[in-house]
Amino acid sequence: MDGQEKVPLTVWVDKFLLFRQAQGRAATHTLVAYGKDLRGLLEYLHGQGVVYSQEVQTVHLRRYLASQRRQGQAKSTLARRLSCYRVFFDFLLKQDVLQDKNPARFLELPKLDKRIPAFYFQEEMKALLDNIVGQDLWSLRDRAIFEFLYATGVRVAECVQLNVGDVDLEEGVALVFGKGAKERYVLIGSQAVSVLRQYLRLRAGGTWPDTAEPLFLNRRQGRLTDRSVRRLLDKYIAQVPGLSHIGPHGLRHSFATHLLDGGADLRVVQELLGHTSLSSTQIYTHTSKDRLTRVYMRSHPRATDLGTPHTPEEGKN
Repeated sequence: MDGQEKVPLTVWVDKFLLFRQAQGRAATHTLVAYGKDLRGLLEYLHGQGVVYSQEVQTVHLRRYLASQRRQGQAKSTLARRLSCYRVFFDFLLKQDVLQDKNPARFLELPKLDKRIPAFYFQEEMKALLDNIVGQDLWSLRDRAIFEFLYATGVRVAECVQLNVGDVDLEEGVALVFGKGAKERYVLIGSQAVSVLRQYLRLRAGGTWPDTAEPLFLNRRQGRLTDRSVRRLLDKYIAQVPGLSHIGPHGLRHSFATHLLDGGADLRVVQELLGHTSLSSTQIYTHTSKDRLTRVYMRSHPRATDLGTPHTPEEGKN
């Protein structure tokens, strides 16, 4: 780098985001988060008189993250930001912008509090899906979306990126493109297959849509967005009395929890979810154990000191 003109960090941030987008290494919402996290850091560094990447030291990043923690940012947010900074400075190393080391590499990730994912019990999932009625195109589409999400456990971003050709209803499988541009096959249950077939045939006027078309269309005949799916889910949840609110990711949590409740092997669930690490899947074992404990305490006659079944509140985190 000696004798080479220095380029401001702001320029490298833009180049990094364009590179990640071109490589298909991150979903749209991930790129948005990267941009927000990096520009927040740049604003802090600018206030410290740091303009060029060669000037960034580990102490700058440590102080910035500490200031964010004092402002009340969650540990999970700080962990995400640190991961982003590691990836960004690794990119600069590969571009020969940095010669020494990644200033974020030796910062420790905050130890995260374990949280039990929000999910629906099986009877709650049934109530939600059974509430989506109607044989018109849009009712069938909506039922197909949520049957598919629950049947496969895919992320909503993965779902809306699917094309008709990615789904084989005869075999009951779909080819999904997940995080890091990784492909995996997921299984589609018979009820989801049935409503998907009804939806696609009605959409194509009794034939079959072109394989290059999006699997789920909006009313303008464009690809449905993940934001639209969230709005649809909010609408249908509000129509079921007493049903607590969860986002589309809660359907993924429900999928994993119900598989484990039914005796599925943890590694099978890991593969279906597309988790790289088994530790990401193990959180659902806590969910299942929590449910079993509640059922036991409520039902077993000798579960309490009084020898009568205990009836705890059935609230979920």
